[in-house]
Amino acid sequence: MTPVLVLAAHGTRSAAGEHTLAALAETVRRARPGHRVELSYLEISAPLLADVLPAVRGPVVVVPLLLAGGYHAHIDLPAVVADHRPDAVVAGWLGPHGLLTSALARKLARAGLRATDAVLLGAAGSSDPAALGDVRAAAHRLAVRLARPVTAAFASAGTPSLEEAMERLGSTPAARVAIASYVLAPGFFHDRLVTAGAGLVSEPLGADPDVAALIWHRYDEVLSRAARPRTLRRA
Repeated sequence: MTPVLVLAAHGTRSAAGEHTLAALAETVRRARPGHRVELSYLEISAPLLADVLPAVRGPVVVVPLLLAGGYHAHIDLPAVVADHRPDAVVAGWLGPHGLLTSALARKLARAGLRATDAVLLGAAGSSDPAALGDVRAAAHRLAVRLARPVTAAFASAGTPSLEEAMERLGSTPAARVAIASYVLAPGFFHDRLVTAGAGLVSEPLGADPDVAALIWHRYDEVLSRAARPRTLRRA
């Protein structure tokens, strides 16, 4: 029986954010017709992951719609799965990955990125150093793709803060600041990026086909790992 794909997003109070995540789920479904795909949320929005998991029959793969590790990836989501569907398989979070890099570069180009722009990768942030490392790794990938420096900046926890990074780049003569939005959907954090004072802010990653392809990659990856026979270590 083919495992059901359950997408687990954080949750948002933004109607536009919920609409975007629903559109992403639909893009994921269209990529593999015949596969069942359910969208759920860890909090705030409905349906909650805690309600979706016990309602799904058969094997389940949960793919976190999270761009980096952190509390939700390491603590919150695994606890919900353990309480409501301990047999479910949990895949890795999305970033960093080359498919996200492609989507980020494409959205910057559509927004009007110039060759002379200074670029920030604007992310939510985290108190988890490893999660911040994931974002900085994504910034490095984007820098390689764009052939220019890209600085990771954080709207909440993490350094440099969005304000600090804007101040540093804003002091550069004749440099317009462009922010690559490292968020999946509209909402609080994307609003912070939009109001930071940059000359250009790209759209959220949203229902991009590369994001959908990455979700299926995480699904396949964890199933392949689960099916791999264990080898016994010799003492």
